[in-house]
Amino acid sequence: MLKILNKGIRKSTPKEEILETGKECRRCNKCCKMGSGFFLDEQLPEVAEYLGIEVEKLKEDYLEEAERFNKKRYRPKSDNGCIFLNEDGCSIHKVKPFECRISSCSDKSQAVSIWFALNYFVDEDDAESIRQYAIYLKTQPTIPGGRIEEIVKDKEKLRKYLSYEIL
Repeated sequence: MLKILNKGIRKSTPKEEILETGKECRRCNKCCKMGSGFFLDEQLPEVAEYLGIEVEKLKEDYLEEAERFNKKRYRPKSDNGCIFLNEDGCSIHKVKPFECRISSCSDKSQAVSIWFALNYFVDEDDAESIRQYAIYLKTQPTIPGGRIEEIVKDKEKLRKYLSYEIL
């Protein structure tokens, strides 16, 4: 049975409202020590400028490309925690990844994480993205608006995606 979380967050919740959840962050750096959040593509030039380097140098020296639901995005390298974490906290706090901006240790954190995946990784027009998300939903919860039938509303198209008739 698919579990739907209800923390007041839906797939359709506006980005501005989601940004408010990040204000609950206590800046304890626990999440930074475990890894890092994803940047939105439009953030990369701003981060490069903040660091005084070119975008390609930023990607090469500080970021790694990772894939979720058949979509690639950049995040800070994080072998032993986020590469931008130092003894004073986040060294790029003013331009930190969007996913980090919306995250916190609040009771909404799981719903916010799902919101981010639904809005920035799951692609309703990409059959493989939908298939991967369908597999994810077999063991993980979602938020209102995150059921597979709500994402791909055309039942025949969804059937073809899931039966591999559309690659």
